[in-house]
Amino acid sequence: MVIVDNKSVYSGTSADFGEFSASIYKHFTISYPKFHKMDNLSKLAFLSVELLSGSKKSDHKYKGDEIGIILMNSSSSLDTDRHHQDTIIDRSNYFPSPSVFVYTLPNVAIGEISIRHKIFGEGNFFVMEKFNPQFIVSYIQQLFYNEIIKCCIAGWVEIDGNDYESVVFLIEKTDRTDKGIANFEPGTIQKIYNKMK
Repeated sequence: MVIVDNKSVYSGTSADFGEFSASIYKHFTISYPKFHKMDNLSKLAFLSVELLSGSKKSDHKYKGDEIGIILMNSSSSLDTDRHHQDTIIDRSNYFPSPSVFVYTLPNVAIGEISIRHKIFGEGNFFVMEKFNPQFIVSYIQQLFYNEIIKCCIAGWVEIDGNDYESVVFLIEKTDRTDKGIANFEPGTIQKIYNKMK
């Protein structure tokens, strides 16, 4: 299921991530041919940010170097690492693929998003045991305080085979409390994350 701003905007019919991600891409008429070459972690992050940015239009409001991307998960790029391992484990059938190997770092997911949206600001992918709102809030507040960025796409993007979840937020430096915009604090972020699970 795809939920944007607390509203269900799409439900798929397949639990298979490949089929589900392809159906999202088609349903929302996304046009980005490189999507089909991405690994699953990058596809999940890319689609999440694509739908988030489509609802927020932040890339029109800020310059590329004013936007950051801070993501986290618990397994890094393990889903792709396993696929790469399958190509090198058998010496008699050794067929490593550069197109798979290039995705054996989780930061590549941020790179794919950055290329698509022309984002040049801070980009980091942290690996933690579980979603850590205290860390993410503290880290982004420091980026804002030091005037490194003015806007940040942040969240949790996790995939392991057909077990996947993604919860991403758009956080702006301005202190906005108008309708629909929550205060940026760990408790609020955790509540949103829990609601999406």
